[in-house]
Amino acid sequence: MVVKILDENPSILTGFLNEIRDKSIQNDRLRYRRNIERIGEVMAYEVSQSLHYEQSQTETILGIKQTHQLQDEVVICSILRAGLALHQGILNYFDMSDSGFISANRVNTDAGIKVDLAYKSLPHMDNKTLLLVDPMLATGISMLESIKKLQKINQPKQIHILVVVAAPEGVQHLQNHLDDSIHLWVASMDDGLNEKSYIIPGLGDAGDLAYGTIF
Repeated sequence: MVVKILDENPSILTGFLNEIRDKSIQNDRLRYRRNIERIGEVMAYEVSQSLHYEQSQTETILGIKQTHQLQDEVVICSILRAGLALHQGILNYFDMSDSGFISANRVNTDAGIKVDLAYKSLPHMDNKTLLLVDPMLATGISMLESIKKLQKINQPKQIHILVVVAAPEGVQHLQNHLDDSIHLWVASMDDGLNEKSYIIPGLGDAGDLAYGTIF
């Protein structure tokens, strides 16, 4: 698996990341959602540079401009509910893309952790470029199982995973099981997981911060 960490070089993205982490700012839900959306826009731009383009031309009122046009058909699929604001940011840039949504529920069994796609609403993905979106990558177990289940339903041409905050343990888990045909884009890499598998320093529960606490 190919890994790209975006905040290794400081940019405008860094300020958005700082605000979604800052406990004195992040409880402003509107601001939090907008920052996640803007992070999605930055990530969409970064991913767009790795896609396939072909030469084209655009006719202006004064002449012809030789240029390039995106050839990949893109599908954005987010994991509910935390992925919705990030999804919107990516959709703002890949505005002609189809969208899919899944609910990945972790179930503890005697054989280990099982992931149940309790809800899925998916367009056709065969031979398309799938952008799989989730704000947080902790252990990587849910993400890996989600990919496996999606690949049983459809066969995307390529898969890009987009996460805002990741733990090294989750990244390593994916690297152990996924080949270089899959790309992982991480806005910011954190220190690791605590004993409850929470990302440290992290930012809290992305879904709760965006949409309120559920019970």
